[in-house]
Amino acid sequence: MQMPAKLIIPDLLHTCEKALYTVRGLLDVIKERLSAKVMVDGKVDSAALEQHQFAAHGYAWYCTYEAALTQMLAWGKRLEEQGSFTELEQLLVQAAYSEYLHQIFGGLPMSQGEMVRLADFDIEVRQRQLLQSPQTTLLREHGYTNACKKRIAELIQDGEHFGHLGLQDETLDMVRDTFRKFCEEQVVPHAHDWHLKDELIPIEIIAQMAELGVFGLTIPEEYGGHGMGKTAMCVVTEELSRAYIGVGSLGTRSEIAAELIRLGGTEEQKQKYLPKIAAGDILPTAVFTEPNTGSDLASLRTRAVKQGDEYVVTGNKTWITHASRSDLMTLLARTNPDEKGYRGLSMLLAEKPRGTDDQPFPAEGMDGGEIKVLGYRGMKEYELSFDGFKVPAENLLGGQEGQGFKQLMETFESARIQTAARAVGVAQNALETGLRYANERIQFGKPIYEFPRVFTKLAWMAVETMVARQLTYFAGEEKDSDRRCDIEAGMAKLLAARVAWSNADNALQVHGGNGYAEEYQISRILCDARILNIFEGAAEIQAHVVARGLLTR
Repeated sequence: MQMPAKLIIPDLLHTCEKALYTVRGLLDVIKERLSAKVMVDGKVDSAALEQHQFAAHGYAWYCTYEAALTQMLAWGKRLEEQGSFTELEQLLVQAAYSEYLHQIFGGLPMSQGEMVRLADFDIEVRQRQLLQSPQTTLLREHGYTNACKKRIAELIQDGEHFGHLGLQDETLDMVRDTFRKFCEEQVVPHAHDWHLKDELIPIEIIAQMAELGVFGLTIPEEYGGHGMGKTAMCVVTEELSRAYIGVGSLGTRSEIAAELIRLGGTEEQKQKYLPKIAAGDILPTAVFTEPNTGSDLASLRTRAVKQGDEYVVTGNKTWITHASRSDLMTLLARTNPDEKGYRGLSMLLAEKPRGTDDQPFPAEGMDGGEIKVLGYRGMKEYELSFDGFKVPAENLLGGQEGQGFKQLMETFESARIQTAARAVGVAQNALETGLRYANERIQFGKPIYEFPRVFTKLAWMAVETMVARQLTYFAGEEKDSDRRCDIEAGMAKLLAARVAWSNADNALQVHGGNGYAEEYQISRILCDARILNIFEGAAEIQAHVVARGLLTR
C-alpha cells in the first residue's frame, strides 16, 4: 500500500467511519463466541461468566474501544460542521484510530500486565485477517506515523492548545473558563503544599467553591441549585481535578448525597437537605464500604435497629472520605437481619457534628481513625466505628426500609461519570506538567522535548486524553437525555482511569529522577492518579458490570 501524499489521510472521517463499521463486525463475532460460553437460555450464567472472566472483561474493553472511537468520530464531525476541525484535531482523530486499531487487532491492555487478544475469543489468524478491511489497514499503517507523532508534538508544544473540546454550548465554555480562573488563582499555587503536609483543603476554598455553585450544580433550582446537567458537572469536575483531585472530589460527596435524596428522598427530606447541600452549608460524606466487603455490598453487616422513633447503629465502616469534617452521612446499613442480601439494606441520612483536629468525631456512639494514604489527601480517609449511634427514624431515606441498595444503584451512573471526569482532569494535569518540564529541562544542549522518546510520549498523552474526554462527555450527555447509561458511564470510567494512570506514569518518566522527588508535583499526580482505577468500582468490577450489561443488551 502506498503512503498517502499528505500527513493527514484523505477523506479522513469517511475512512474512520468505514473502519468503525469493520470494528463493529468484529465485535459481533466476539460477542457470538463469548455468548456461546456464558449464556444459557438467553441469560448470563454467573458461574460460566466467572470461569471465562478474562475473555468477558476483554470483551468489555473491546467495546469500550469501539465506543471511544465512535465518540472521536462524532467529535470530528461536529468540529467539521463548525469549521473548527483544524490540523491538530484531525491528527488526534487519526492517531486515536490508528493506535486503537493496532491494539484491537494485535493486543489490548486491560492493565499493565494483562493483554487481551483475539485468540482469547477463539478467533484464529486466518479469520483475523478476513475481519479487517482496507480502511483499518490504511489507518493502522499510516495513521500514526513518526511524522504524525512529531507534528502533534509541535502543535501542542506551547501548552496552550490541545484541541477544541467541541462542547457546542457557550454556557459550558463560560463555566469552564470561570473554574479554570478560580483554580489557577486559588488552588494550583497551594495544592502541592496541601498534599505534602497532608492537610485538609482549607475551609475558605470550600466556601469559595460553594459561592461558585459547585455543590448545587445539578440540584434542581426549586431546591436551591443551578439545575444544570451532568455534562456541566463533567466540565467543572475536570477543571477542578486538573488543579487538584481533592478539590474535584469535594463535589463528588455532594453529588452522591444530593442524587440519593433527589431520587429517593421524601419531599420533606428534599426540602430540608438539598438547599443546604447546594449552598455548601452541609458537607456530606458517603458511608458505604466495610472492612471485609469491598465491592460486595450484599454482605454488609453494619446494623441499624429501630427502637421507638430512632435507629441505633452498630458496626464498622472503612475508606470513608472527608468523614471528620462532614455534617451528613449517607449511611448504608442492614435494617432487616433476616434478609442476608441486598433487600435487607436501608439508607439513613445520619447527621453528625463537624469534627475538629482535637476531636475529629465528637458524636456520641461514633468514633474513627485516619487511614494514611499515598495520595488523594485533601479530605483524608477514615475508618469509622458505630456503637449505639442514633439516627432519627424520619431520616430513613424515602421513609421505607429495604430500599437502600436500589437507591444507591440509581446514583452509580452519575458517580462514575464524575469519576471519569476527575480522571480526565488528572490526565490533563499530568500531560501539562510533563510538557512544561520537557520544554524547560535542558540536556545535551537542548530541551529534552526535542528527543523523540520524550515528545512521542507527550503526543500520545494528548491523543488519549481527548479520547477519554469525549467518551466522558458522551456519558454525561446520555444521562442528561434521561437515557439509561450505566454501560456508557462504566466505559468512561474504565478508560479514563487507565489514561490518567498512564499519563501520570509517563509524565514522571519524562521527569526522570526528579519525578521521584516529592518536591516535584508529578510525584503527587502519580499518587492521585492511582486511586482512580480502584474507587467507585475497581477496574475489574467495572469491566464485569460492563460485560454483563453488554451481553444482555
